Amino acid sequence: MAITATKLLTADDLLRLDSQGVRGELIRGVFHEIMSSGVEHGKIAMKLGILLGIFIMPRKLGTLVASDVGVWLERDPDTVREPDIAYFSAARLPTDVRITGYAEVPPDLVVEIVSPSDTRRAVRDKARMWLSYGVALVWVVQPDTRTVDVYEPDQAAVMLTDNDTLDGAAVLPGFTCPISDLFDT
Repeated sequence: MAITATKLLTADDLLRLDSQGVRGELIRGVFHEIMSSGVEHGKIAMKLGILLGIFIMPRKLGTLVASDVGVWLERDPDTVREPDIAYFSAARLPTDVRITGYAEVPPDLVVEIVSPSDTRRAVRDKARMWLSYGVALVWVVQPDTRTVDVYEPDQAAVMLTDNDTLDGAAVLPGFTCPISDLFDT
């Protein structure tokens, strides 16, 4: 049985693919295509993005980005992941710095919205992966159960339900949002 080697891609290769309309992530040099996630996913991302923006922008706390932004986490082989929403504090990523490629520092907050094709295990593993690279807070939004799993370093994940309130913890002190607001139309 012959085994063929997979050609590992670089972050530069991924940028070129994106310019050709091919969207994906790199995990240790291996390309993983990302598919469109649907209207519900987009509505939740937009609602939470607006709420975070209303809190972050007037206070000039940092940079808030949407899902087309890659974060370069590892080199040789390269890992570039794409969160649904990410917040970089001004201390971590100065707001006056123009970045035309991937962010090369991990965000302070990552939001992942579970897509219909995602498995619970894959999403849990992705949240833990973000923490392992220095992200301080990860919210995993579960549209099917109307819950948000909150991950912080060295703590067990906490599941918030429709009756709970999401908060920014030490990353965005003072930010709150009722979980039900993410899912109500």
